[in-house]
Amino acid sequence: MAKRRVILEMGTGNDLHGGDYTKAAVRAVNDAIHHSSLTMLRTLDVDTGTMEVHVTVGVQNPDAVDLDAVKAALPVGQISVTAVKGGLDVADPEADDKAVIASAAVEVRLELP
Repeated sequence: MAKRRVILEMGTGNDLHGGDYTKAAVRAVNDAIHHSSLTMLRTLDVDTGTMEVHVTVGVQNPDAVDLDAVKAALPVGQISVTAVKGGLDVADPEADDKAVIASAAVEVRLELP
């Protein structure tokens, strides 16, 4: 049986100083998952180890994201993470600094009848 998406949560995160794409990405994932209480999983007696969790993070420099660090921000599931071009960099030329803004989508898939 194919797994079907049952949850989609979105979040944003930032690193205001230092231009750390991973920090912004982890904060975006934390923002997304802290909007949810997955009581449905308990109600349906779902083994959370069997659910697929896929995260897509958008930042201006996807290659600079430590995907393992983002993966570690999620508490359960079979987790995969992809970083794509997105988000926003806000330059501060006077301070030779930038703020990094990341967006995240967290999808949960379950086997359903």
